[in-house]
Amino acid sequence: MNNEHSETNVPLVSEETKTLGDIQINFNVVANIVRIAALEVPGVATVGGGLVDGIADMFPQKKFDRGVRVKADEVGDYIIDIKVILKFGVELAHVAEQAQHRIIEQVEKMTSRSVSLVNVIVDGVKTTEKTQNEDWDEETHTD
Repeated sequence: MNNEHSETNVPLVSEETKTLGDIQINFNVVANIVRIAALEVPGVATVGGGLVDGIADMFPQKKFDRGVRVKADEVGDYIIDIKVILKFGVELAHVAEQAQHRIIEQVEKMTSRSVSLVNVIVDGVKTTEKTQNEDWDEETHTD
């Protein structure tokens, strides 16, 4: 078995405390915070969630974990990449910028670590079309 894919190699960020020990926040926890913060922004339909992410979920190691990748730079600050699908009709750049601000705010508040970059990749636009079945009124139509 390759050590690179081992469960023990989960990336962690360690916060040293002098009296009690280390506090470690797994990057997957940070990714969850990122996902939830992005979904709080009006105009964000989903995080990741495209067909490629669905297929990637079948494999244990993937480049983006459900649309979010978190790593640390040389000084320990977070670098975050997030793929989002936005709602049709919104100003894409404005919503992406709002997502950046919200993600930074929540991650820094919850982890006490700085965020150096949040790269937002707009991976699609989602419409809220009604299906033909939703428009069908059975009482007014006869065969």
